[in-house]
Amino acid sequence: MPKKVYIYVMVMLSFLCQEAYAVSSLRIDSLMNKLDSVVADRENFSRLRESHIATLKRDLKAATDDSVRYELLGNLFDTYKPYNTDSAYYYSLQRENVARKIGNPVFVANARMNQANVLSAVGMYHEAMSIVNSIDAAILPDYLLPHYFYTRRTLAGNLGDFAAFSTIRAEYNALTNSYRDSVMSVNDPASLAYIITKADKYNSFGQYDKAVETMNDFMSKNDLSEHEKAICAWTLAESYRYLNDAENQKEQLIISSIGDLKAAVREYVSLRHLALLLYKEGDLERAYRFMNIAMDDATKCNARQRIVELNGAYPEISGIYVDKIKKQQHSLMVALWIITFLSLVVVVTLVYVWKQMKVISKSRSDLAVANDKLNSLNEELMTSNENLSVANVKLSESNSRLNEAIAGLSEANRKLSCAYKEIAENSSLKEFYIGRYMEECMSYIDNLDSYRKSLLKLAGTGKLADVKDKLKSTEILDVCLKNFYADFDSTFLKLFPTFVEDFNKLLLDEERIVPKREGALSTELRIFALIRLGITDSDKIAKFLHYSLTTIYNYRTRVRNKARNERAALEAEVMKIGLAKDAKNTL
Repeated sequence: MPKKVYIYVMVMLSFLCQEAYAVSSLRIDSLMNKLDSVVADRENFSRLRESHIATLKRDLKAATDDSVRYELLGNLFDTYKPYNTDSAYYYSLQRENVARKIGNPVFVANARMNQANVLSAVGMYHEAMSIVNSIDAAILPDYLLPHYFYTRRTLAGNLGDFAAFSTIRAEYNALTNSYRDSVMSVNDPASLAYIITKADKYNSFGQYDKAVETMNDFMSKNDLSEHEKAICAWTLAESYRYLNDAENQKEQLIISSIGDLKAAVREYVSLRHLALLLYKEGDLERAYRFMNIAMDDATKCNARQRIVELNGAYPEISGIYVDKIKKQQHSLMVALWIITFLSLVVVVTLVYVWKQMKVISKSRSDLAVANDKLNSLNEELMTSNENLSVANVKLSESNSRLNEAIAGLSEANRKLSCAYKEIAENSSLKEFYIGRYMEECMSYIDNLDSYRKSLLKLAGTGKLADVKDKLKSTEILDVCLKNFYADFDSTFLKLFPTFVEDFNKLLLDEERIVPKREGALSTELRIFALIRLGITDSDKIAKFLHYSLTTIYNYRTRVRNKARNERAALEAEVMKIGLAKDAKNTL
């Protein structure tokens, strides 16, 4: 078989097994719920049997013919036998009296076998054996032979079960096998008695699969009463027990228990075995309840053999309880160890918290000392604030002067704007005025910076750290430079709108310089814009852009290295940008 096919078959078999197990579990759960319901309603089933018994008693009381009374006494015996052995034995004696009155030895033998059955059920095997041995099988008609051999087979089986020595047990087992064959020989092969005996024989000889097959085939083909279902299911459960098939054994024990309880039978074994199985599975509540019900029914029925069997089951139950207690003790010890560990953790935590409390107490002491020092510093600060107020007055005067300077700068900007218009109208002088415009703006910026420095020196005469920090700020200068560069970029790009595009044509394609935003120039573009305006001196460019001379030199060298043509000719080619347009405008 190919490996893939083998794996596929194994996966499918695993899947089918899981499905079958799930279906089986659901079926058992459903049957268990049904059994719980039947247990809760078992008193009603008992009342139905009591009602039937009452009817038979009324009929017996009204009967005038001994033959009819004999039959009614037989019905009462059959009804009482699995329900109350005392009453069954009483009516078997009454039936023998009527049979003797009639003078029919067959009727007497039948009544005596009824007595033997009851005596065997209550464990009086010697008395039962005496009665059976006193019956002459030769006088029995064919319809009583199954009853006769069944009584002997049951009695031999019970004696074998309770035999104290193996040799005696072997003798009774041989008798049981012999009478079992006799039962099968005198029963119809299609009858329940035959099939039950046949399955019992298969079980006795280890042919458990044949017993299962026999019982399943019979149960599927016949419409059985509740009591008959219980008998068949019990036999089938025994076969599954021998096969170690716990799931099917449990299912059949549940079915048998349901049948016994619905038939109001008190002399049974299925519910007791089911209780033991549930004990082993850990379903202790149900097991305890079912065992008590089994003991209660056996006591009411006075089925001494079942009572003995139930008493024998208690050591097994005790063993299960001992195992459970041991597991609980183990769990308790684990819990105690965990609690001990947690207690140690708590103790360590408490010690740690105590140490931390000592640290906090020391910190509070240190904090009190620090607060005293802070109060002293606050007094010194108040003195400094008074000095600061005086300095603020002087600073206000300086601000007034600064405002006048800014007003002068604004006027200069207005004049330079007018100059820009004139330059725009006269293109032949635009480079000159732009250069002039740049130098003028830089002059005002330098003058403003010099004025800021003079104010810094003036404020430095006092011990006013905050005033010095404020006067050290280049915020005004930075704002002015930012606005100035923005105006420069805007003005230059209006004069040379294709400058960026034309300049990038002079560079390698992969080295193109793209401004971060539209209408603005990068530092490299701004340097070469100044060169286009005729400001080629690196020192002037450095002052204009507020960079070091080395930085300007590095920028110029780096851009020249990106030139498409000869690097030395780059700045000369930059000077040609816009010339063709200017010539056209001049014409």
